[in-house]
Amino acid sequence: MKVATEFPRTVTVWEHVWIPMSDGTRLAATIWLPEDAAEHRVPVLLEYLPYRRGDWTAPRDAQRHPWYAGHGYASVRVDMRGSGDSEGVMLDEYHPQEQQDGVEVIAWLAGQPWSTGKVGMFGISWGGFNALQIAAERPKALKAIVTVCSTDDRYADDVHYYGGALLGIDMAAWAATMLAFQSRPPAPWRVGESWEAMWKERLEALQPFSEIWMAHQERDDYWRHGSVCEDYSTIQAAVLAVGGWADPYRNAVLRLLENLEAPCQGLLGPWSHQYPDIARTPGPNIGFLQETLRWWDFWLKGEDNGVMNEQALRVYQQDSVRPATHYPVRPGTWVGLEGWPSADVSPVSFNLARDARTLAADGNGHVVIDTPQHTGMDAGRWFPFGNRSDLPPDQRAEDGRSVVFDTAPLDRDLSILGFPRLRLRVAADSKRANIMARLCDVAPDGSSTLITRGAINLARRHGMDRADELVPGEWVDAEIELTSIGWTVPAGHRLRVALSTTYWPWLWPHGEHVAVTMDPAASELVVSQLAPAAFTRPRPAFDEPAQAAPLEVVPGPAQDPRPEREVRYEPDSDTWVLTVDPNYGGHRTFPDGLVYRESALERYTIAGNDPLSATAESQWTIGLERDDWKVRIVTRSVITSTATHFQLSNTVTTFLGDGVFFEKTCEREINRSSV
Repeated sequence: MKVATEFPRTVTVWEHVWIPMSDGTRLAATIWLPEDAAEHRVPVLLEYLPYRRGDWTAPRDAQRHPWYAGHGYASVRVDMRGSGDSEGVMLDEYHPQEQQDGVEVIAWLAGQPWSTGKVGMFGISWGGFNALQIAAERPKALKAIVTVCSTDDRYADDVHYYGGALLGIDMAAWAATMLAFQSRPPAPWRVGESWEAMWKERLEALQPFSEIWMAHQERDDYWRHGSVCEDYSTIQAAVLAVGGWADPYRNAVLRLLENLEAPCQGLLGPWSHQYPDIARTPGPNIGFLQETLRWWDFWLKGEDNGVMNEQALRVYQQDSVRPATHYPVRPGTWVGLEGWPSADVSPVSFNLARDARTLAADGNGHVVIDTPQHTGMDAGRWFPFGNRSDLPPDQRAEDGRSVVFDTAPLDRDLSILGFPRLRLRVAADSKRANIMARLCDVAPDGSSTLITRGAINLARRHGMDRADELVPGEWVDAEIELTSIGWTVPAGHRLRVALSTTYWPWLWPHGEHVAVTMDPAASELVVSQLAPAAFTRPRPAFDEPAQAAPLEVVPGPAQDPRPEREVRYEPDSDTWVLTVDPNYGGHRTFPDGLVYRESALERYTIAGNDPLSATAESQWTIGLERDDWKVRIVTRSVITSTATHFQLSNTVTTFLGDGVFFEKTCEREINRSSV
């Protein structure tokens, strides 16, 4: 990592700037600006988030915003309405108000006396989502975006649903996280005496997001809003789409390249849910700020630097590895393609009866998939954050709980790139059923490394926007599109398809026990193979990571040690418990004197092989102190279910000093329509 302390242009920082909205609400911003911008105007870069520029993202902001400013840009970090130091309330993620505010922010930035009138927008995760969504609004000044770890389809590829099944692990955990985040107050030393009234307004308006998300179980108009795949032509700004193979938000890179009419380039590396220059595993990391600077210089400054003459898609084709929950560096090879779909990729099919072997077939050649409810305990984290326990461990235990189909040892390397697809013919003994499919790389010693996976709620077999219940015993065809991947399976290894009807806590189980019969002869796996010629061309190359000087944040004091991820089995009650510490950062002290304390714990329980015993619980405690100002937020969120309803309980208690400032409990019952 190269730390830059000197830049082509000297940087000044405006720590707290109010940006007015048309309804009178003011959004809070920090602006890094070349000192001579008044005499030599600059383009503007915007990052727009709900995660608090004053503390939670401040270390990350310090790495990149000053760096961009030092290279001739106004780099701006804005707190969304109702978050951080901004006024108003936040009603939901990706709410129309969020997008309207974003359009107004862009217009304000373009109109400043130090601005050339050209704006770029960038972000990761939420900031990557709203960069796409605001680009679809076509603000006149927005010329280019960089979207990292995001999606074009909010229903298919976010934390709510997976293959049309309820994504138990993050539908619960991320809603609980946002409940705690929404409950944090603005900083009195920035917003002044109004801070307490602003905080109370936020708290009184709280509605747990889980109540909203779980009320929309099909892909209806709620999910279509903000899903730019509904009409790719609405985006006219140039798009650099970035994803990581260790992150779930990677499918959009290939879909955007395939469907956008606007100029688009894609970059897919080995990374987790992090910017590619941040030293969180798996690596190798790259000089991402330098890559994006070339993008901005071309689109916002008009520099003829050849950036659009390069391959449209640069991918890190990963080599086979032994299973591990953490890889400092993933071995692999950078490959450049002219676009997607690519002439360098061709389909390879494996019939599950002819080209694979299973021990589960009966006399008719059929197999019955009827897996225990705790299948899925070795799934790993939904969006790996770069922690040591995030990735899936050896899959042999999960394979043993599933029905598996193994190919013969491969006689040559198979380089998979794109979306594997599994076409199945099945019959269930119930009206509702889920199927989880895992694709694994099985080494000669038997170790099983997860390549990728996908799921289908069979009620969604005709489309995610509808529910078609099964007729028990009737054969149906269904297709599972697995999450995109770049992975080379070496000669001598086997491909394994592992199927289960359960996958807790990723998939919330249906309200009744279900078994599914499958016809392997009418089922096949189709993967896309990258041609060997792609590896012989000149390889994409990147600078080593470079960032601005780090923020002087003091960690600690250390919390009591506990595992990030723990699986516990209680034989006397036949109960499985997965406990997760998301480990977003813990305790730290910021240069302005703010002491920020954070503790979170998620717990997922299932017992007695009973689908109705599934319970997801999340607890958060956040403390903020500076001088004689002290607040604390405590939240608890629980989701359970019956055969017909989900039961949601959310409590928030906030403290000012040593006394209770606000309390709220939300209890909600939501009908189970098809999940």
